[in-house]
Amino acid sequence: MSDPLLIWSYLSEGPLLWLTATLVAYLIGDAAFRASKRKSWANPVMIAIILLALMLLVTGTDYATYFEGAQFVHFMLGPATVALGLPLYDNLPRVRKAAWPMLAGLLVGSSVAVVSALAIAKSLGIQGSVLASLAPKSTTAPVAIGIAERLGGQPTLTAALVLLTGIFGAIIVTPLLDALRVTDWRARGFSVGVAAHGIGTARAFQVNETAGAFSGIGMGLNAVLTAIIAPVALRLFGG
Repeated sequence: MSDPLLIWSYLSEGPLLWLTATLVAYLIGDAAFRASKRKSWANPVMIAIILLALMLLVTGTDYATYFEGAQFVHFMLGPATVALGLPLYDNLPRVRKAAWPMLAGLLVGSSVAVVSALAIAKSLGIQGSVLASLAPKSTTAPVAIGIAERLGGQPTLTAALVLLTGIFGAIIVTPLLDALRVTDWRARGFSVGVAAHGIGTARAFQVNETAGAFSGIGMGLNAVLTAIIAPVALRLFGG
């Protein structure tokens, strides 16, 4: 037990090590977020990812080993996605009143998210599986990974792009919508849900309960629409 490398080799074989590391990293991120008085730039998911990446780098652990230990978190994405139906059910009367504006926003937001990513990537010479991995980046991870697999993309790359999209959206959403003078919490929440899926939705709930509910609705509806739009858009771009 005097050799730290031997101790680490023993610990790394434990099935709960990386699950524990993931939870601890998020708790540290959440503590930093609270210490910053909930500033958007101190996103707890971003902090947790940085901490885990550093830990994997320092210990020389590959992603497959990490995922094997932390896959319970991945499993929970499924029930979390199904739970997206709850905000829609709870807010049905309010959704009916704003159905047409929401439908228009959903169609434009989902289409722009897919087409803009593919157009920029194509102009930079990106093609093949990488191009297919980009298409579903603005939808929630379980759906995005499924779409990427069906399109011939790389699920791991798609998962990374989904995280980056969500983190970036969560950081800029409040200052951006404030600058645009969007004051309706329904519109603010719905827009971030369509553009930045679960991480954006978590940020919306931190700001306002109504915004969070409509963000969850936007995220759920965008997941369905992206599954339809992404294959069509990819064919148009020669993917």
